[in-house]
Amino acid sequence: MQYTQPMPTQFEIPIAGVKIGHAEDLNVNTGVTTFLFDQPAVAAVHIMGAAPGTRETELLAAENTVDEVDALTLAGGSAYGLDAAGGVQAWLRAHNRGRLLHPVRIPIVPTAILFDMRNSGDKDWGLYSPYRELGYAACCRETTSPTLGAVGVAVGAQTANTPGGFGMAASTLTNGNVVACAAVNALGSPLIGDTHHFWAAPFEEDDEFGGYGLPQPWPDNARQFRTKGSQYELGANTTLGVVITDIKLTAAQAKQVAMAAHDGFARALYPVHTPADGDLIFVASTQRINPDEQTPDLGALAANVMSRAIARGVYEAMGAS
Repeated sequence: MQYTQPMPTQFEIPIAGVKIGHAEDLNVNTGVTTFLFDQPAVAAVHIMGAAPGTRETELLAAENTVDEVDALTLAGGSAYGLDAAGGVQAWLRAHNRGRLLHPVRIPIVPTAILFDMRNSGDKDWGLYSPYRELGYAACCRETTSPTLGAVGVAVGAQTANTPGGFGMAASTLTNGNVVACAAVNALGSPLIGDTHHFWAAPFEEDDEFGGYGLPQPWPDNARQFRTKGSQYELGANTTLGVVITDIKLTAAQAKQVAMAAHDGFARALYPVHTPADGDLIFVASTQRINPDEQTPDLGALAANVMSRAIARGVYEAMGAS
């Protein structure tokens, strides 16, 4: 297949009070993406991969005290990338944001990382990694219309047989909106066999990742595992997801949505949730819409939009054939 790089695509966030910022270091071939909330958002996380790298995720457990966050951060760099949260905290502190514990405010910034340390970038960055500064820079570039593709956290990301990418998709319920964001660096593949057809094709809307549909005839090698053979080891991959909704949720409800949204990973990547992936999904609610009753469709819808976001990110990164 021949691919050409598309013009950068921007995505308009349909939920008020949410901004996303990207920052990259093209010499290191890595980056950071931040999710900033005008008001603290109720959040949860669910981890399905066996090799995660995280900061401040335990505080999101429903039984713990803190259930609201000021920001979420996704970074490359493996464990080094967790430094990005410090830069995000610095930006939030400068804007008088954070949980007030008199006499100071403590910005709450749960963070997750993916492994991009074997790409072509120069990882000899000296004494300190660049991620704190990248976290701050990403906040300074906050926007309601972030770019998709090989940007931010997904710079330097890869799948088994495509570039990785940052993708987004959205859908609307009668009582609110759901947005899924994905940073794709999976051990597996988003494509069916050797074709250019995406596993997520049944959930595509408006030809957002090419409109290829499912392959006809079905390829004999569709179920053959395509993986990064040299990176089948703990921590060398990972797909990171963020689901944002304006529907009011408790921390426990957000956790349930995060669990259901992982079905979108399984619909879009093969294989998925392997011992070499650190797959996780954050869910954040801006609490702006208080529905008369909680819709049972929210988790299923989150899975649908997550599958679309994964395919969209890869499609935008590799270009249209």
